[in-house]
Amino acid sequence: MQSSLISKIEKARIYAEEPERFQVQSLKVLVRGDSTVHAAEFGPNGWSCDCYFFQDTGTCSHTMALERMIGDILPDGYRTGVSD
Repeated sequence: MQSSLISKIEKARIYAEEPERFQVQSLKVLVRGDSTVHAAEFGPNGWSCDCYFFQDTGTCSHTMALERMIGDILPDGYRTGVSD
């Protein structure tokens, strides 16, 4: 393995241990639910999801699950607190 690649792997490990270095600006994820797959997305206006519950309430289990997974790297003001 090239020494330059080894140093990049080490740098990646250090970065990954410091989530404050990251801020998600956009993200699109397919979430496999119990009965169907939904497209959940984080963008400039916050969360969105194509499920009916999100359309009615502005939140859903799909976006809440994603927030639990990546909450520490979301911009301030977009964390609902469900990950606590």
